[in-house]
Amino acid sequence: MQLVLISGLSGSGKSVALNVLEDSGYYCVDNLPVELVVPLLDSLTGSGHERVALSMDARSGASVRRLPQTVAVLKQAGVDVRLLFLEAKDETLIKRFSETRRRHPLSRGGLTVAESIAREREVLGDIGEFGHHIDTSELSPNILRSWVKNLVEIDRSRMTLLFESFGFKQGIPLDADFVFDVRCLPNPYYEPGLRELTGLDAAVAAFLESDEATQHMYRDIHAFIDTWLPAFVRENRSYLTVAVGCTGGQHRSVYFAERLGAAFSAANQVMIRHRQIK
Repeated sequence: MQLVLISGLSGSGKSVALNVLEDSGYYCVDNLPVELVVPLLDSLTGSGHERVALSMDARSGASVRRLPQTVAVLKQAGVDVRLLFLEAKDETLIKRFSETRRRHPLSRGGLTVAESIAREREVLGDIGEFGHHIDTSELSPNILRSWVKNLVEIDRSRMTLLFESFGFKQGIPLDADFVFDVRCLPNPYYEPGLRELTGLDAAVAAFLESDEATQHMYRDIHAFIDTWLPAFVRENRSYLTVAVGCTGGQHRSVYFAERLGAAFSAANQVMIRHRQIK
């Protein structure tokens, strides 16, 4: 049985993630108390439901803290467990609650939205330590849907090396394990004919490949990842996210993410994301 657990902060897109899995044929339950996870899976054994997705978060109260222990028990029983932890920057979450006029589920007792978010981060802290993070701050629902689909389809027996481009204008993504800043390199944005293109275009790649500083930076980043990647594999990490940022997330960072992804894909399971390219 494959089990996808979706957790994270209120307003971060958990409903979007659960809905896309339901559309993909998963048996889905929202806001299930942690103590009912094992009984539910037992009841589904032999029912034909081989793929199950459950959403659980701070609405379950203190019991949600027991999720790591429950995951350990399920893995020992042979269940393929995947945990996706969705989050977003505080200002993004506050804006979303304001636009939808929804109350934060922890806003009881006179807490403001900001205070409720802080409390929720505290409650879910242990869960966030072992789940794969997705920062949805700048993501449209369609992009989040595609990312969730890709994550549940990968081979869990191997670590996934994820290269992610972003723009510093939008802030550093919360889901990054390593962050490299390539803003010091020549910017194709200021070159006639390249401004409207992206790092996915051959003309932009040719421009950057003709610059020795860019190639020096690429070799240094490649060498760093190549040196330390085996250490993370030995630690049985499921994911390692390498974020590369430029000013707007359109040219240089995209080029680096694509080139690094291609270089490491021969011997590793690689995924590539571009946060600012729609």
